[in-house]
Amino acid sequence: MSTRIAFLKGHGTENDFVIVPDPENALDLPPAAVAALCDRRAGIGGDGLLHVVRSAAHPEARAMAAEAEWFMDYRNGDGSVAEMCGNGVRVFARYLQHAGHVEEGDLAVATRGGVKRVHIDKEGDVTVGMGRARLPEGDVEVAVGERHWPARNVNMGNPHAVAFVDDLAHAGDLLTAPPVSPASAYPQGVNVEFVVDRGPRHVALRVHERGSGETRSCGTGACAVAVATARRDGADPAAAGTPVTYTVDVPGGRLVITEQPDGEIEMTGPAVIVAEGTIESGWLEDASRRRA
Repeated sequence: MSTRIAFLKGHGTENDFVIVPDPENALDLPPAAVAALCDRRAGIGGDGLLHVVRSAAHPEARAMAAEAEWFMDYRNGDGSVAEMCGNGVRVFARYLQHAGHVEEGDLAVATRGGVKRVHIDKEGDVTVGMGRARLPEGDVEVAVGERHWPARNVNMGNPHAVAFVDDLAHAGDLLTAPPVSPASAYPQGVNVEFVVDRGPRHVALRVHERGSGETRSCGTGACAVAVATARRDGADPAAAGTPVTYTVDVPGGRLVITEQPDGEIEMTGPAVIVAEGTIESGWLEDASRRRA
């Protein structure tokens, strides 16, 4: 007999997610099921899926359970597993607040990229401590058609290639992943950001997210862009001893990124729950079989 599975829909600067509460990790969510749920025509639709599990109930998060009660088991829209999603963490925290698990203030969220510190502001924005950026050495290049640009390799717990361009239209349609070379720099694939200047410490981007295509926003991408832009501008908080803040416009809104002198990067922006309902388990099983 078909049963019902609860879900919610949320977004952070229009990077949208299907949210599946499953505290005891009782649901089987193979890649085909996730892809079916994230399908914008035949499913609910989303750039990714937030599987909400207690850390103690998930084998990948049990070691973090003493530090963070909840684990964000994040999946890309194609069903693949991802290390982190910055907008996803903000929406995940908003869901926990919406469900009554947490209140305004500070909390910790376990992710595959480690435990993230989150602050839910009484005015509505959510700030996430995104960790430190790593800047792997080596030249990287991004291409779209006949155009080629040097890119900055930035790792935010997931990989990014940041290219500065004259016009965001030069990124093309971003329906497929822009070629990045050398391929050996990103053995698991890469998120690609195209960036233009808007003003002093103010940039705008478009992004192709690995496993999801072009999205309206990418939180880790915005952080990678802020770090790459700061280094391009000669700003290094560790050397100067003072924080550096960039405003990053994404197609779905605006994020504010601050890099602290100790390297910690904080991202602030909105997070919204827009709907909730139930999924027929029979439909999900049938849709998963068709995709498998």
